[in-house]
Amino acid sequence: MNLSLNNIALYNIYEWHRATIAPVQAFASLSKNMLTFNPMAKTRAGRHTTAGFELLERMTRNYTKPSFGITHTVVDGEQVAVEDIVVMREPFCNLRYFKRAGVRERTPKILVVAPMSGHHATLLRGTVEALLPHAEVYITDWIDAREIPVLHGTFDLDDYIDMVRDCIRFIGRHVHVVAVCQPSVPVMAAVSLMSEDDDPFVPASMTLMGGPIDTRVGVTKVNELATQKPLEWFEHNVITYVPCNYTGFMRPVYPGFLQLSGFMTMNLDRHIGEHVKLFNHLVEGDGENAEMHRKFYDEYLSVADITAEFYLMTIDKVFQRHCLPKGEFEYRGRLVQPEYITETSLLCVEGELDDISGVGQTKAAMDLCSNLAPEKKHYHLQPSTGHYGIFNGRKYREQIVPVILEHIHAANPSVKLKPRIVQTNNATPKPPTTRKTR
Repeated sequence: MNLSLNNIALYNIYEWHRATIAPVQAFASLSKNMLTFNPMAKTRAGRHTTAGFELLERMTRNYTKPSFGITHTVVDGEQVAVEDIVVMREPFCNLRYFKRAGVRERTPKILVVAPMSGHHATLLRGTVEALLPHAEVYITDWIDAREIPVLHGTFDLDDYIDMVRDCIRFIGRHVHVVAVCQPSVPVMAAVSLMSEDDDPFVPASMTLMGGPIDTRVGVTKVNELATQKPLEWFEHNVITYVPCNYTGFMRPVYPGFLQLSGFMTMNLDRHIGEHVKLFNHLVEGDGENAEMHRKFYDEYLSVADITAEFYLMTIDKVFQRHCLPKGEFEYRGRLVQPEYITETSLLCVEGELDDISGVGQTKAAMDLCSNLAPEKKHYHLQPSTGHYGIFNGRKYREQIVPVILEHIHAANPSVKLKPRIVQTNNATPKPPTTRKTR
């Protein structure tokens, strides 16, 4: 990869800037904490000062990856302990399994494929939580590329497809795959290849949620940004090397801080408004709304680097050349043909107000699966819902999850969606199984 000196220096400049503002963050944090013990903090002027220091501290903070923090769920009205286990380890991804204690009846196995597009898989915490009462849930937890040594090699879109197939085969037969946003394309490619090969582990169902299957329809700002410049522009302007203070030193990446700047710029007015609201909540003593803001932005502002080869291949094949809907998508020189999908039921979910993957982009998958029986193809358009709302929040829990569960049950009616709790005296969980890295 031929990068200019400016590209190579970009990450180092960012790290230098982060180091220079670290004392400001420390000062703001210390000042905020000291004010909490000052009687003057109860006055209106004190509340304004404390709120100002908190905003300054949050604006200068380096946000790290949050934990999933899922310890319990509710099954048939009873609280059940949940154990978060890494059951498969690979250099670029961990497969996590949320094991529910005491559930013994046969329930669906759901693989949630998280996007590798900046935010961590923990952004789908709500997605997992809503499915846990009804199923065994696994999720792909992609590893920050800046933490992966270069000795592990590259990771591109073809490798992503391999990873999806590996996870499906590891979990076993009759898996139900739920792809959230970006992975809709590699998941569909993986299922197409498995179907063509008569793979015994081909998924029972596939749910695509707000994914860029055909970005020629329902065009959004994201699609426009990806097509306004040639591929070489992205290589020379957004790709850089990981600096020496990280394990992935000298790995070419699309860095998280550039991704975050793009996320924020697209809806800058809204983000500024949300932080103004936080300031007002703190001044008014509205702790509940302030905490909701903290939780959301602690997650939203935590971003990961992604490998340069994966990013550039995705821009090229998905957003610029539209290879999948044109019938030109290749995996390691082999043509991907969705028409081979005949057994895996398909559900496409879109949000009416989605400004990331516009209406119609995901639905295009239904036409590509031309040999799939009509009764195996389903579509759900969620009214008055944006991109984030189709996999998180109240509308997702109350209106979209029942559609997904109905789709899963229709694809595999022998499993039960509401398992009973079975009492067990075995309090010691089995140790997690792991796979050797490739």
